[in-house]
Amino acid sequence: MLSLKLPRLFRIDQVPQVFHEQGILFGYRHPQSSATACILSLFQMTNETLNIWTHLLPFWFFVWRFVTALCMTDIWNDSYSWPLLVYMCTSCVYPLASSCAHTFSSMSKNARHICYFLDYGAVNLFSLGSAIAYSAYTFPDVLVCTTFHDYYVVLAVLNTILSTGLSCYSRFLEIQKPRLCKVLRVLAFAYPYTWDSLPIFYRLILFPRESEQTEATLYHQKHVIMTLLASFLYSAHLPERLAPGRFDYIGHSHQLFHVCVILATHIQMESILLDKTLRKEWLLANSRPFSFSQIAGAILLCIIFSLSNILYFSAVLYRIPEPELHKKET
Repeated sequence: MLSLKLPRLFRIDQVPQVFHEQGILFGYRHPQSSATACILSLFQMTNETLNIWTHLLPFWFFVWRFVTALCMTDIWNDSYSWPLLVYMCTSCVYPLASSCAHTFSSMSKNARHICYFLDYGAVNLFSLGSAIAYSAYTFPDVLVCTTFHDYYVVLAVLNTILSTGLSCYSRFLEIQKPRLCKVLRVLAFAYPYTWDSLPIFYRLILFPRESEQTEATLYHQKHVIMTLLASFLYSAHLPERLAPGRFDYIGHSHQLFHVCVILATHIQMESILLDKTLRKEWLLANSRPFSFSQIAGAILLCIIFSLSNILYFSAVLYRIPEPELHKKET
């Protein structure tokens, strides 16, 4: 019979500091794993296994939702649905990028950084997809066709470029300045989310009566709560920081963060679908729908400049002397 030998796992003191995770003591993969070993680790309980699967499985669910919507849409003639399809496509991209980043991040020190650079770019692409869908379907009636509405997606594109650059830069501070690294990374994702959500906050806080008229309100509220919970888990490193070594394989904050993010995306998708359906007649009569060139231009600008950021910071990795990047100052 064929036997499969799974890769050996290591303690925190057996791997370079750049691979260390706060409160995680065991279950580390070899810091120079082969691609094959990384793929095999999907079927081995490591401290990354559930990080991978909590985004890999939802990726297929979102692909199914996207393909279903695609099959039910007259793509060439139903321009009203284009923003939804773009949003649903980007909701497939970020879970796949995340699961790949966690899968292959143990191939080398530089590979780890590059994997997460790509992950950050995918998250910011999803942020832009959310902004496009919000602009098309969720804006409060009083803000539709205002100057804010006209420039909302333009600034969302700029936010994704800045966020990708800032989050990539934060990785260079992980060892020497971990607190500043965490602050910059949280800020890099919090700012685009806050900008994207301004129309939602406006509806929920300033016009609650208008919001109560739609079934989407409850979903918008749940989405905000779930996103705040995900942000807290990402920042606080709970529960593993309270009991190091107890949550190495199951239950640590990054796994919980992944679950919350996926639930938040699912809830967000439902809210956008409801707004798209319930407000269709009013929006078609009172708003200016996106053209293909506007949507394609926004997405292409985001991809081009985000990839430029990723390529630049990846090149910098190989120019910085290793002790400066990977070793803590004494």
